[in-house]
Amino acid sequence: MGTMNLRSRVTGTAAGLVLGTLTLAGVSGLTAWPTVAVAAEATQAAGNPALVSQIASHLAQAKGVRAQFTQTQTLAAMKQPLVSTGSLLFFRERGVIWQIDTPYKATYVITDAGVTEVNANGQRVTARSAQGTRGVAQVSKMMRAMLGGDLSALYSQFDVQAEGSAAQWRMQLTPNQPQIAQSIKGLQMNGGDYLQSLRITLANGDVTKLEFAKSAAVSEPTPAERSLFGVP
Repeated sequence: MGTMNLRSRVTGTAAGLVLGTLTLAGVSGLTAWPTVAVAAEATQAAGNPALVSQIASHLAQAKGVRAQFTQTQTLAAMKQPLVSTGSLLFFRERGVIWQIDTPYKATYVITDAGVTEVNANGQRVTARSAQGTRGVAQVSKMMRAMLGGDLSALYSQFDVQAEGSAAQWRMQLTPNQPQIAQSIKGLQMNGGDYLQSLRITLANGDVTKLEFAKSAAVSEPTPAERSLFGVP
């Protein structure tokens, strides 16, 4: 399989585009939601909203997080799973820098505006899939609203089930909006102090699993990272 074909498989699928955006909700930790918002939504959402709030409060410490990841994609069109590894940097106010190290080198910057690829020369290249980019922007904005304390942004898009405790938890998100359900069947997140794994099941049966390791809180991006985010 050629390098370009492999790149398109790893990054061009719906899961490949969504996974970085969902990191906004996971690796960073969910911002603590106001008690009033939790109470207001509890009558609309099953699945232990009190625990969801506890998880959010427990994870709300970090402004930014660095982590290493292993991504495994199981696609109906492929006989063998596609495995990629790399690192990421999340900042609640900026977005995500997603760096793939194997099986090839690539850097993607994911913000509310969508997904931008940065080539080896540091030049920013707009993602090829306009439709996919719009989808990323939509989900990203929803996640950012949730991170800002708007619990309704989560429950208006997903039915949420949570179990465990704030120290060791599991969450299952099932889309309750047709436009999302057309692409995503469900999301499963497991974690403790940080997100440990994320499983994305698409409507067509394709599955992407992300496992995160060596997560650590950071307070500010480096000058080079600020440049990638487009911040002077």
